[in-house]
Amino acid sequence: MPVIAMFISLLLLAACAAGPDYSRPDLPTPDRFRMAEAAQNAESFANLPWWDLLQDEELRRLIRVALAENKDLKQAVAAVEDFQARMLIAKMDFAPKADLTASAPLFGRKANFLFPGFPNPFNYYLQGNLSWELDIWGRIRRSNEAARGDLLSREEARRAVVLQLVSGVAEAYFEMLQFDMQLDVARRTLKSWDDSVRIAEARLRQGMISKIDADQFAAERANAAARAAELTRQMVQKENQLSVLLGRAPANIPRGRSLTDQVMPPEVPAGLPSDLLQRRPDLVQAEQELAAATARIGVAKADRFPKLSITGLLGVASPQLSRLVANETAFGVAGPGLAGPLLNAQILGFQQEAVEAQSREALARYEQAVLVAFREVEDALVAVRTVREQRGAQSEQVEALRSALRLANLRYKGGLANYLDVLVAQRNLFDAELALTSTHRLQLVSVVQLYKALGGGWSPLDRAQQQPGQAPPIPAESAKAERG
Repeated sequence: MPVIAMFISLLLLAACAAGPDYSRPDLPTPDRFRMAEAAQNAESFANLPWWDLLQDEELRRLIRVALAENKDLKQAVAAVEDFQARMLIAKMDFAPKADLTASAPLFGRKANFLFPGFPNPFNYYLQGNLSWELDIWGRIRRSNEAARGDLLSREEARRAVVLQLVSGVAEAYFEMLQFDMQLDVARRTLKSWDDSVRIAEARLRQGMISKIDADQFAAERANAAARAAELTRQMVQKENQLSVLLGRAPANIPRGRSLTDQVMPPEVPAGLPSDLLQRRPDLVQAEQELAAATARIGVAKADRFPKLSITGLLGVASPQLSRLVANETAFGVAGPGLAGPLLNAQILGFQQEAVEAQSREALARYEQAVLVAFREVEDALVAVRTVREQRGAQSEQVEALRSALRLANLRYKGGLANYLDVLVAQRNLFDAELALTSTHRLQLVSVVQLYKALGGGWSPLDRAQQQPGQAPPIPAESAKAERG
């Protein structure tokens, strides 16, 4: 009866684990995004896969290359595999541990044995050892919870790298197209200034204008040439940045559609704020780190209690190799073992305080990550809304300045206006066209940034179905185009 009572008590103790159980912190979240334009019940456009969001086939190809070759992503995948192995190691703590020891004394013998049959350095012997810790206080279970949290956090870190990579390639590609378009504007303006300088030099020779007028035209031409050189440098540097994202040495990057021909969704509904906590990989990563830190509190608490284990050994030993398998040479022993902290108990208490502080630190990081996530979504939403209006106004400005330049040139050639009117009109048009191309790019980038801020391309169902370390799928039509 006492043995049965002790066994039942051990089962009851094994049913619970030391330390707190993890639950998601109850953080206040808004009912809606304050800068969202679309209806709140509309499905978030972040559920679109990236190949449906980005319609430029050349950009799609570049992203596929980056997902296959980017070095940061390969590091993240290797980290997932590392923690997969660590979790398997942690699971093995549930199983008994066994090892085998053998000895063959070659130099020296001793005839007297204090314990016949048991091994000593002068015996030939084979010995098997068994040790099985009973997880009474839940130390092993909490250790496995921590290992699982670490693995899931690394998987979310990998997803974050994928999302960062997709958005980074798209943004760099759009910036490269912006520099291409601005370089084209600068070259057209430079050609126009070449014509103006030739006319000014001819008029100077005829005495119709002064030297200072001709110098002003030459100065504006030099300014356009300098801007063209600057834009060429920025364009090449952007190609170099894209090459690194693609996992390649710097090289020329092919283009697809022009900046103004890029297609984006007409509406970009953000969805519900509560979905953000489950979709954004950095938030899920921070939460899994918090879950792992919470589980380690249980490990630290369980370490302060005695460990009960079943140990045993079995083998044969003999001073003579020929008698090693005789009946009288066999030995074995088994029984329970109890080990508990004594002089290091205070150290274990400090270790528990340390992991509790680490848990509070992880909680603060998670709460901060949530705040930053909502701020990034709101920033992207207001950018999407206002950049559209900004682009429309700047387009009207460019058309008006083009008309003003045509009239200024006609009046100047007809002698009805001075060179200053042409200079001002040409300079204003040049700056306005450069600003309009920047706004074209900003409109595209703002949609990509909103997609990224919402954790785009991934839903909780997608994440549940995907295996850790697995690359995102490639659409069939894109894969076929790649092979073709």
